[in-house]
Amino acid sequence: MKKYWKEGSIRGQLIRKLMVDVTGTEHLGKKIKTGELRAHPAEPEWRCPRKYIWKKIEREHYTMEIHVPKKEKNDLWILQLHGGGYIGPMKNAYRNFAIKYSEKNGGCTVVTPDYRVAPEHPYPCALLDCIDAYEWILAQGVTEEKIVFAGDSAGGGLVFALGLWLKEQKRPMPKAMITMSAWTDVTCSGSSYETNFDKDPLFGNTDESMLNRRDYMGDYDLKTPYISPLFGDLKGFPELHMQAGSYEMLLSDTEDFAKKASEQGVSVEVVIFEGMFHVFPMAGALVPETKEAWKAIEKFLDRIYNRKKDVLLDGKLS
Repeated sequence: MKKYWKEGSIRGQLIRKLMVDVTGTEHLGKKIKTGELRAHPAEPEWRCPRKYIWKKIEREHYTMEIHVPKKEKNDLWILQLHGGGYIGPMKNAYRNFAIKYSEKNGGCTVVTPDYRVAPEHPYPCALLDCIDAYEWILAQGVTEEKIVFAGDSAGGGLVFALGLWLKEQKRPMPKAMITMSAWTDVTCSGSSYETNFDKDPLFGNTDESMLNRRDYMGDYDLKTPYISPLFGDLKGFPELHMQAGSYEMLLSDTEDFAKKASEQGVSVEVVIFEGMFHVFPMAGALVPETKEAWKAIEKFLDRIYNRKKDVLLDGKLS
């Protein structure tokens, strides 16, 4: 396993402290931490960049969104599984992420299923929709080595749950998997849930955060691998690139999963961003670390597809 630590920026620390002030407010802060705002996002209509085509395809149970470059399109695909604690639907941030993933993978097609969410649709609805989206990509004549799974937070958990399903079905794995702040252990038993409790601006300093909601899991054992992939058998997984912030309560979810995967023979690359919070690339250009995060993803994709010489990431290697 290769593990890199990225130094934090002054601006990044200021943004984190601003988030602490916002999420610490009695009214708005509670809505953010409990997931009430995430479950019911109110946003303006998203404007697709001129260089891209944005399509929506209605499936039996959900809508699938596709972003394709108008020109200079390659034959690679990314299946992006969005986050949101299994209670939040698709939102504009993930449409922006889709464009970023496409650009960093040389102009690939990005498919993002707006999968069903809890409490109306508990486990296994989200996973079943992600399986369907993957099957749809394959039905277009795309081979597994042309596909990369990517996801953040709960979407990162779904990335690995989908991998476990493929393994159980004895199906070929995708080329690689990429995660940002993956939620791999819904028992929330990792050490960082305690060590970062006072630091995490999104989920810390409360026992009422969305991490404690059980709308999706219902009465299922929280250690069910399709719900908490950390407890699954990871042998045979493809190469992994995992990112997390050092101040987030879910830090252990990335570190513990990466450690277990590495011990089971999986090639893993981990990048920890000092002082950063949960899925910090959503802050966009406000946080300099966002650029570094996408740069790391681009280098990983370039390497696995042999697009340029393998270069070590900037940062301290541990």
